[in-house]
Amino acid sequence: MLIHSATQLLTLVGGPQRGHRLGNLGIIEDGAVMIRDEEIVAVGLSAEMRKTYDDEPSLDASGCVVMPGFVDPHTHAIWAGDRAGEFEQKMAGAKYLDILANGGGILSTVRATRAASIEALLDETRPRLRRMFAHGTTTAEVKTGYGLEMETELKMLEALLRLRDEGPLELAITFLGAHAIAPEYAGDPEGYTELVCKTMLPILQQWWQEHATGLPLPFVDVFCERGAFDLEQSRRILVRAHELGFPLKIHADEFENLGGASLAVALEAVSADHLVKTTAVDIEALGRSETVAVALPCTPFGLGEKEYTPARRLLEADAILALATDCNPGTAWNESMQFALALACRTMGLTPAQVIAAATINAAHAIRRADRVGSLEPGKQADLLVLSVPDYRHLGYRFGTNLVRHVVKRGRAYAAQPDLRTGA
Repeated sequence: MLIHSATQLLTLVGGPQRGHRLGNLGIIEDGAVMIRDEEIVAVGLSAEMRKTYDDEPSLDASGCVVMPGFVDPHTHAIWAGDRAGEFEQKMAGAKYLDILANGGGILSTVRATRAASIEALLDETRPRLRRMFAHGTTTAEVKTGYGLEMETELKMLEALLRLRDEGPLELAITFLGAHAIAPEYAGDPEGYTELVCKTMLPILQQWWQEHATGLPLPFVDVFCERGAFDLEQSRRILVRAHELGFPLKIHADEFENLGGASLAVALEAVSADHLVKTTAVDIEALGRSETVAVALPCTPFGLGEKEYTPARRLLEADAILALATDCNPGTAWNESMQFALALACRTMGLTPAQVIAAATINAAHAIRRADRVGSLEPGKQADLLVLSVPDYRHLGYRFGTNLVRHVVKRGRAYAAQPDLRTGA
């Protein structure tokens, strides 16, 4: 298929964008992209491409922006139940960590997820993934972490593998058994840390080899935060995961600074995520590393907080900045990367060009897939969006509506919005 006549074709060529280089969109005006066998085979000017590929099926993108599909590198999109009641408590002044200490928060979702069958989990998760896809996310990371015991964690992994096979949204999977202290270990975080290190991670390794043949090992993540895992416990979990061959991620500095970002750099983690309370020392360390700083603006927004990831300071330090939704039931039930981009512009001082790069090529780098997705280049997977606007700056400028007209995944085009005249 030849997609042609795009007012702006955003290629994002050149790999992940560090520091103030963030925002190089590689724009081709009146651009076209040729797709064959699920891959991009050529990119260029429409006039030249239409002559070269004049006998190919085509999609006219006149008046539209064409760009890479969004990559969402941090979500908790698989869970059971909801926490609408806790949202009301938070809006009345209750603090997230206080709700967690009283058995709510993550632990509330843990109870519901443990009780759900795998079919129930699939039924609840599919609509969320469909909404993500319809809003332009073509690849998403999804974490376990609402089991906190091996049976349910494996149930979530099995469900994610099935959802991955169903498509069309492509999934990168993360094991987050260290999301919180399991209720059975209340008051004994050391005991649960030992369980994760000595029992859960080895079981995960064996289970994955038996059930996910040919797939790369999942990421292993840990929530380094007061009330969850302290710095030393986080270190032990991640070191053990590394010994077993797992790539690493970390939740760090969401509410307090415990040194998680510097730990991520020291262990060469793929990403450090949240980074709201990150210090100047941690920011400098990130700027000297390949660890991606993943900002999650929907989370402080969902909590009604005032502080966000210090994006400008990260860029000044030459860090690799990415964006994600953090889609989860407690703090950020949002499936739209478009909304995350709009928030990042307003709360983190980023331009529309910067947030687009952070949500495509840099986000792909945050899940080790920048060699396959995140930009429009020959040889890469044909994952792209046709937006119903003529200028990329509408992303960030507008919010609360879906600007995606078509999602193209592995070369197949999907209509993102129904035709209200026909109902199709």
